Order: sequence, then structure tokens, then C-alpha cells
Amino acid sequence: MIEIDGSQKSGSGTILRLSIAIAAIKGQPLHITNIRQSRPQPGLKHQHLESVLTAAKLCNAEVKGATLGSRELWFTPHEICGGNVEAVIETAGSIPMLFLSTLPICLFAQNPVRLHVAKGGTDTIHAPTINYLRNVLLPTLAKMGVEAEIVVQKYGYYPKGMGEATMTVKPNPRLKPFALETFGKLKGVKGVSVCTFLADRQVAERQSKAAQTQLAQNGYKANTQVVNDQSNPIQKGSSIALWAQTDTGVLLGADAIGELWKMAEDVGKEAARTLIAELSAQATVDEFLADMLIPYMALTEGKSVFLARAVSEHIESNIWLMEKMLNTRFSIKKVNNLYRIEKS
Repeated sequence: MIEIDGSQKSGSGTILRLSIAIAAIKGQPLHITNIRQSRPQPGLKHQHLESVLTAAKLCNAEVKGATLGSRELWFTPHEICGGNVEAVIETAGSIPMLFLSTLPICLFAQNPVRLHVAKGGTDTIHAPTINYLRNVLLPTLAKMGVEAEIVVQKYGYYPKGMGEATMTVKPNPRLKPFALETFGKLKGVKGVSVCTFLADRQVAERQSKAAQTQLAQNGYKANTQVVNDQSNPIQKGSSIALWAQTDTGVLLGADAIGELWKMAEDVGKEAARTLIAELSAQATVDEFLADMLIPYMALTEGKSVFLARAVSEHIESNIWLMEKMLNTRFSIKKVNNLYRIEKS
């Protein structure tokens, strides 16, 4: 039985999600306590509960303690079969976070996986946007041998959610190491600015223009796509995702979401400023992608390494958990203004 104290490090839902994923991959029972202990409302919320239940469907797991508000959980996985899996969040809980929870499991399935998630949020606070996953995470993981695709049926935002997306994954348990230590020369900056039922206020256009202007003031020309979406009449909202590519294969991303009383221009500027900070530091992986890559690096044979401009609590938490559950070793070393994060 794997024992995990969920109050360690960040004390967040990330520890729960990754613990479940690694337990499923290893085929070992998991007992996790103090779930989301450091959060204002500890225990399982809708999106965490659905992540657990979806992971259980993927590996035919027996689960005890999977109820709203629960701070303790027992998860006993079996064979990861794959196939078609349905999930329903029922709130504006993050669909991207559910995908992040289950993608590692899907790689070890016997058959391809089609995971369809309904009634959730595609673009919410404290989570990556769906277009960040599509344009930054998945292309980066593709270099490691991950073949996955995300299609959005309906965009969903806080507070009603009602978004819908599908992730398809081709199993591949033998991932390649990820090594990227040279920034190289910038090839270009792209992005996608989306608004749902806000075309009359030109929200997507305003987000896009503000981001382009902010980037141009710092010497970067951006080509951003504008999407006036009408997929979800129940919940209006907006988001923007930006990404920059270099000739060495670096892919840096940033995103931001619209909120009530938040100007569309401020949304665009926020994403642009985040990307500018990454570009100025000449990191090879952005801060948010960095913590997402840790579990995949841990699952590979051989050395993986990248340069990040900061070490977040999520990076530290993920490294702690992977070292504990997979007996891997990571090192963090300051190199000039960057942090060299290596899995040996």
C-alpha cells in the first residue's frame, strides 16, 4: 500500500491527482490522507472527485472515500484497459485539470482512449486553459512520444461551466527523455483569443489587439487568431492563449481568462506580460509547463533536463511526489538567472 500525506508541500489537488495516476500506472493500492489540506476548503471538490472517478474507470479501480469533502481516500487499481470513457463534472470545475490527471494513465492503457468530459470549465482560474493544453503542453509531450489530441465541443467558464471537450490518446508506455537547454533564436509568436457569445462587444478582438500591442512594445510580433465562439449559450466568457517558438524547439506559453468587470484589454495584456517574462529570461520551458512535465520525465528512462525562470510550489510538490512514488531523482541548480531542473 502506497501511503501519501496530501498536506505535504503545496497541499493541493495536484498531489491527489498525480498520486492516483502513478498508483494506477504501477498497479499498486494507494491510501492518501489530508487531501487538499492547505486549501481554504479542504477535501474533494467536484472536479477532484470526478478526476478520481474517471481514473478509476480507466483502470477498473476499487475506491473508498470518494465523496464530496472527503479528506481520505483508498484507491485500488487493476488493469488499465482504455476504450471510451465518459466524465461529467457538473460545475465549472476544470476540464484541463481532469485531462492532466488522466493523460499519464492513458499512456499505459491496453487500447486507445477516448475520454469525453461534459459540464465542466474549459477556461477557469487556477488552471491552464484548454488552448494552452492544445498548443503548448501536447506539442511538447509529442517530443517525448505522446500521441494525444484535444477537441473542444463547447467552451465553458465560471460560474456555470457547461463546457465539453474530448481527449483521445494512443498508448505509449515507453516515453523518450526530454532534454532542452538552449533557447536559440525566436521563430515567432502565435496565439488564439476566444470569446463565447461576446462578439457584440468584440471581446476576442480586443484581447488579441491588446496582447499584440503589448508584445510589439517589447519587440515581439505576434500572429493571433480571433475566435467568436457560439458553442455555449448558457455561459458567456473569454480566454487567450499565447505561445512562442524558437529554432531549437523551445515552446513557451502563457494564458489568461476573462472575468466579470475585467476589461478585455487587461486579459490580453496579462497573457502578453507573462510570455514576455519567459522570453526575456530565455527559459526553455515556461513556469506552468515545467510542473506538468515532471511526471512524464519521471516515467522515462535516461536523463531529462530543462531551464525554468522560477521554481513554483507545484514544481517542488511534483518532484517530491515522483521521487517518493517512482524512486527517481531530480536536481535543481541555479544557472545565471534560470533554474536547471534535471531528472537523472
